[in-house]
Amino acid sequence: MLLINNAKVMTMENRIEYDRGYVLIDNSENSGKIVAVGSGDGLDLNGDPCEIIDACGGYLLPGLIDPHCHIGLWQDGQRPETGDGNEMTDPCTPQLRAIDAINPHDPCFREAVEAGITSVMTGPGSANVIAGTFAFIKTYGNNIDKMTVSANAAMKAALGENPKGVYGSRNNAPGTRMGNAAVLRENLIKAGAYLKSKEKHETDEKIAEPEYNFKYESLIPVLEKKMILKIHGHRADDLLTAIRICKEFDLIYTLDHCTEGYLIAEHLVEEFNSGRLCGVLTGPLLSDRSKPELANQSIRNPGILAGKDIPTAILTDHPVIPIQYLAVTAAVASREGMDEYAALEAITSKAALLCGVSERVGSIKAGKDADLVIMDGHPFDFRAKVKHTLIDGKVRYSYNGSPR
Repeated sequence: MLLINNAKVMTMENRIEYDRGYVLIDNSENSGKIVAVGSGDGLDLNGDPCEIIDACGGYLLPGLIDPHCHIGLWQDGQRPETGDGNEMTDPCTPQLRAIDAINPHDPCFREAVEAGITSVMTGPGSANVIAGTFAFIKTYGNNIDKMTVSANAAMKAALGENPKGVYGSRNNAPGTRMGNAAVLRENLIKAGAYLKSKEKHETDEKIAEPEYNFKYESLIPVLEKKMILKIHGHRADDLLTAIRICKEFDLIYTLDHCTEGYLIAEHLVEEFNSGRLCGVLTGPLLSDRSKPELANQSIRNPGILAGKDIPTAILTDHPVIPIQYLAVTAAVASREGMDEYAALEAITSKAALLCGVSERVGSIKAGKDADLVIMDGHPFDFRAKVKHTLIDGKVRYSYNGSPR
């Protein structure tokens, strides 16, 4: 057992906090789970041997989560052509899986752990209208299969400038926003027809089974609402196109980046209340307006959307914003009007919720993974240092007093 005591525990569970709290962890090889959390001297160990970490009055939080990045797919310090995040040979590639390209030896994983980021949603970029599946993974390890929490956590789709720019420059479709929508709609229609043919064969063997189609098989979980469609979109018109198509096919989805979301907040509220829109993932928030569709970028966007009670997370889009600055991004959003607790939720519990993994991570609660970070100050104080990062109950980083 491992006991962390003398901590200001921010559980991120229903705003429960303990000024002088503890967390007890079963850090045995096959567990790594939180056993108990509480305050003061209320813990009785019954004489059981226990390793102790004294938090020295520091802040203890659930490990931070980046809900949309590309870590491991574009390795830091490498030439752009060595990247594995965009399969720019076909605008529809749902059969691709991020886990087949993530390099756990990317040095940015170490920097993530040092910054208290214990898990991420990482996956393909936005060159293709349908790009493949994102994976939800832990940030420590040398074997991606052992790091993975969910290999197919969400299906990535993209609207706007990126896909039309890639294929339009080759005089191929899609070359316009109309083309982006048509590619998405066409493949959802075809995948739906394929699924119906399979279902007819299952109920009547006299009906021929359709020829196996890898692309359409990969889209079936999206059509059956078993997998989130993770839609890249910046401009308000692209976000409304995403809403239109997801209404048409009755899909569950998130809007990622959602740069102009604040301009259409009332429509996002309506769509969230419908049960289709799970929430929004905002960012990157500290970048410049590097392309035309970022013209109306505003750091106040996540605060406005969270203020409408839309589940809101904050992302880095690493390597756009280096992943270690996730907490800094949330701190700036808080400074610019986002409720401080909501900003913390945006990189912990709400991030976990919108990645579909809240039963395991995102808050400090008995039974959840012991992914934790201890800091010597408030996480939004840029001077605060991460003292310890724990993943699955094991200490994976400890500050030794020297710069990183």
